[in-house]
Amino acid sequence: MQAGLDYLANHSLPVVLKADGLAAGKGVLIIDNHKEAQDELKLMLDGKFGNAGSTVVVEEFLTGIELSVFVLTDGENYVTLPEAKDYKRIGQGDTGLNTGGMGSVSPVPFADQAFMSKIEEKVIKPTIKGLKADNIDYTGFIFFGLIKVGDEPYVIEYNCRMGDPETESVIPRIENDLVELFLATAHKKLGNYQIKISPKNAATIVIVAGGYPGDYDKGKAISGLENLRDSIAFHAGTLKEGGVVKSNGGRVLAITSLQNTQFEALQCATADAGRIYFDGKYFREDIGFDLV
Repeated sequence: MQAGLDYLANHSLPVVLKADGLAAGKGVLIIDNHKEAQDELKLMLDGKFGNAGSTVVVEEFLTGIELSVFVLTDGENYVTLPEAKDYKRIGQGDTGLNTGGMGSVSPVPFADQAFMSKIEEKVIKPTIKGLKADNIDYTGFIFFGLIKVGDEPYVIEYNCRMGDPETESVIPRIENDLVELFLATAHKKLGNYQIKISPKNAATIVIVAGGYPGDYDKGKAISGLENLRDSIAFHAGTLKEGGVVKSNGGRVLAITSLQNTQFEALQCATADAGRIYFDGKYFREDIGFDLV
């Protein structure tokens, strides 16, 4: 522990402390004070996050804009799927508590061809090569949680899955048959596979239950699903009871629209989210408009 305390004493601020285990999304602290960082490190190593904090990672704080990039790999080759940007805060203007995600957009305007090429050369290819070098025969999705600092991509996190609600914006832009794509992955035939990406823009608005991300209501009857005009409704926290669709989770529905421009997609998805009703429902009306 003492080595960690000594290291923190001279670390640049703010400093990021991250529990190296599963902590239900709560194991990351961003701290602006050396003494506080040392105190928190002691608490984490003493069990603040249970076994998740038995090892603590100290990281540099990065300032930039985040995006998510996804690949599908058969262990030898890979295809790059559409990138996306999600929005975590519960409140308008990215304020309030963090959530599992309040919406997403794809493509991401600031991820131009030059930037995506940097991601491929500096992040994707080394990752695939690294898995092979470590004799990890991995087949499936790799999620790259990235941040753009200046013109450079930095890795924030990896996941062996797609992301939610990014998936709801990414999948509608893939024009290939998904079963065909998954079979090519399973049979290690991605080497010559051509991924077809729609040039259209997707926007996803997440409708959440009253009280989310804290204690939230369940069992509220949902109406208006038949009123959607230009969107797809992805059911997340719902159930059907006596022929009635009801809320059954914090994030209840994801409403996705695929249109020619990002502005049109955002307008359509937001308008359609407003056509659905249940007691206590809430959604952000500003998703993606920081990018328009």
